[in-house]
Amino acid sequence: MLHNKLLKYILDIESIIQEVDIVKSRYSTFGEFDNDFIAKRAIERHLEIIGEAVNNIRKIDASINISGVAQIVNLRNLIIHSYDSVDSGILWGIIQKDIPVLKMEIHNLRM
Repeated sequence: MLHNKLLKYILDIESIIQEVDIVKSRYSTFGEFDNDFIAKRAIERHLEIIGEAVNNIRKIDASINISGVAQIVNLRNLIIHSYDSVDSGILWGIIQKDIPVLKMEIHNLRM
């Protein structure tokens, strides 16, 4: 059985990924996404939350394997502390390639 706090962070990530998928579904190209500052800010916020939750999961149980955990936490720190240097191309790549992998890994943690 999962620790209550651990389960909370897993559920938070699952919820945020659902929201990311909604934003992602509205854009078929990077150009469309790049022209929508509200969508970019929403994705930044979602990635901040994911980074914080992943970091908390790591603190509770360092043996849990999440791909790219250091990169996820580093991205969270970049968005928070260097918000003016966040590249929207990187955000687009993350929601296209990395979020689907994280979605599967987080789902598997609950099984």
